[in-house]
Amino acid sequence: MKIVECPRDAMQGIKHWIPSELKIKYINQLLNVGFDTLDFGSFVSPKAIPQLKDTEQVLNGLDLSDTKSKLLAIVANERGALDACRFEEIQFLGYPFSISEEFQKRNTNASIEESLSRVEAIQNLCLKHKKELVIYISMGFGNPYGEQWSPDIAAHWSNRLATELDVKILALSDTIGVSNPENISSLFSTLIPEFPKVEFGAHLHSIPETRMEKIEAAYSSGCKRFDGAIKGHGGCPMAADDLVGNMATEDLLDFASQHNIQLGLDLDALASATAISNEVFL
Repeated sequence: MKIVECPRDAMQGIKHWIPSELKIKYINQLLNVGFDTLDFGSFVSPKAIPQLKDTEQVLNGLDLSDTKSKLLAIVANERGALDACRFEEIQFLGYPFSISEEFQKRNTNASIEESLSRVEAIQNLCLKHKKELVIYISMGFGNPYGEQWSPDIAAHWSNRLATELDVKILALSDTIGVSNPENISSLFSTLIPEFPKVEFGAHLHSIPETRMEKIEAAYSSGCKRFDGAIKGHGGCPMAADDLVGNMATEDLLDFASQHNIQLGLDLDALASATAISNEVFL
């Protein structure tokens, strides 16, 4: 079971400015925990996400000398990918690929077909610069705009990304907190056997009461890669319920403990990171 810790997702929607020094302090402590990957920042327009305009500065302040964690940065277009590819320290580029036409336009100012072309350009850059592309299938479990949604639509786009563009990591993303055990099981149990060379991940937003059942549904359907954020901070600003946040890392750890899954994390380092998170997320 892999855990991808997502301080970037947790911080990006916060209105008050988090000083770069505090971000560096927090992420450096997260690097000590032993997570598989840290989704630490993004190379997008500062107008779109002002909170993360200091990603390069934060990266320069990270101590990567004694960590097994890999770094992932989010990009929204080829320009952002070019910026991210300048840094050898970044192993993964993440791109949000919405299977909702409306959300794709709102999120990246592109249609789904245009977004597919962007993925191709970003994938080519990744191959050239020895990075790996992670595609987030956003609106993967439902659609708030009245557009048609079904597991077949998610499967269709997963198929195109995997076969046409050779994307090796696809994270099914519950952008607005509408996933449930039924649609989680349906998607993962359909897609994972169909694409054995693809690593499927779960980026699940949730209210606290439904977190464990969602983790259980994904894991029992073959998913072994989970995104989380300490205390469930972050989430989608479009979600109607303020309690819909990221999957709490603590719940992922509880699930692993209950199922005797060894994660190899430094729990003392995690406790220190959680203490620092109280400074970051006021």
